[in-house]
Amino acid sequence: MSPSPKRGGASRPAPRLPVKRKRRRPDPITLGWREWAALPELGARSIKVKLDTGARTSSLHAFKPRRFQRDGRPMIRFEIHPVQRSTASSIEVEAEILEERSVRTSGGEAELRPVIKTTLQLGELRYRIELTLTRRDEMGFRMLLGREALRRRVVVDPARSFVLGETGAARTGREAASRARRKTTRSQEDE
Repeated sequence: MSPSPKRGGASRPAPRLPVKRKRRRPDPITLGWREWAALPELGARSIKVKLDTGARTSSLHAFKPRRFQRDGRPMIRFEIHPVQRSTASSIEVEAEILEERSVRTSGGEAELRPVIKTTLQLGELRYRIELTLTRRDEMGFRMLLGREALRRRVVVDPARSFVLGETGAARTGREAASRARRKTTRSQEDE
């Protein structure tokens, strides 16, 4: 039997239950259709990326892939060329393979690709994304950022480019590529 309130007296207020507040996501930032980004865990301080709302998954140009096991986990070692249209510099990278995913290429064919997870940095924004690894030699960009990586964080303005500006690392990478092209041109002229 529960106690009844006293007649004529005020009833006690109901106890307050803790309110679970939703953590508010920051508003999405507006970027151009191409931007400078960094993949700090992969050692790429600066890489030019295309923000591609037509692609679901993000992809990174990777070559010389070598799969292996570490403590029973599937791993992949590969190289990347962070500077667009240049093979002058490359970075060797190791990452755990999360899964193999079938991705439809721009040519309409299905391709089975390894998927890794890494940190992406766009200006001050840093977060984890999944990347599929593939050869992008013939493509204009070394990296595509698809809808999954952009969702709720980035709005793409197709009329703009490089909203975040050019980082010092991007400038350094571009200058290294330019020096490599001049060096290649000089050595071809000497032949």
